[in-house]
Amino acid sequence: MPDRGLTALRVILAFTLLTTTFHYAHNVIRAQDYPQIPGIPVLAAQIVVGFGWVLFTGFGLAGYRYYVRGRYWRALGFLLVCSLGGLVSAGHFLVGVPQIPAFWFATIFTDTAAAIALWLFVSWAAAQLNRVSIADQASTQH
Repeated sequence: MPDRGLTALRVILAFTLLTTTFHYAHNVIRAQDYPQIPGIPVLAAQIVVGFGWVLFTGFGLAGYRYYVRGRYWRALGFLLVCSLGGLVSAGHFLVGVPQIPAFWFATIFTDTAAAIALWLFVSWAAAQLNRVSIADQASTQH
């Protein structure tokens, strides 16, 4: 499967990196503008958000590296973990609706869209990896 889907993966990861960088940075810098979880200080939330972005981004970069090197199943696992960074953004609505400017509010949805795009890519790649050709089927008939 060399190079199959590599352009799509690059586009999806670039979009993911762009949207999560904007959203997570705003979430750290303006944490007080987002709904707070009772009992968790703003500084603690800022640290967790910053660490989370580094962690999810690291998984995305590792997934890309493994994909380029042909270690597809490992890559897909890492990419799925990376996608959680975008899905977590929708978690703001579990606590309340953020009172933030429209641009920053939109990044919650672009993060989620990036995560969905990554899930679709992983699903497509897994289907490609599981595809058995007619020649492969014939060779197992003997």
